Amino acid sequence: MIADLLTLVLVPAGAAFFLAGTVGLLRFPDPLSRLHALTKADSLGLGLIALGLVPQAGSIWMALKLLLVWLLVIIGSTAAGQMLARFHLGREAADE
Repeated sequence: MIADLLTLVLVPAGAAFFLAGTVGLLRFPDPLSRLHALTKADSLGLGLIALGLVPQAGSIWMALKLLLVWLLVIIGSTAAGQMLARFHLGREAADE
């Protein structure tokens, strides 16, 4: 019962963060603020969804796989965000 309640709270909260990141992507004026909104909100959204699904996992190994996917996405999004920001800043410097 508590596991189901935890899932019912965390998964929609994670989806709300995904939605907020998408709104930030569409509404913010410059690429760096869009990137910031998207990476922060999506990392937190995926984390909440993964934590919400952990109680529903059939075994400890499935729960660890969910958390490993979350960790890999955080590492990947950090690296991708840095590369995109450096590309944008390099392009701005070349335009000047």
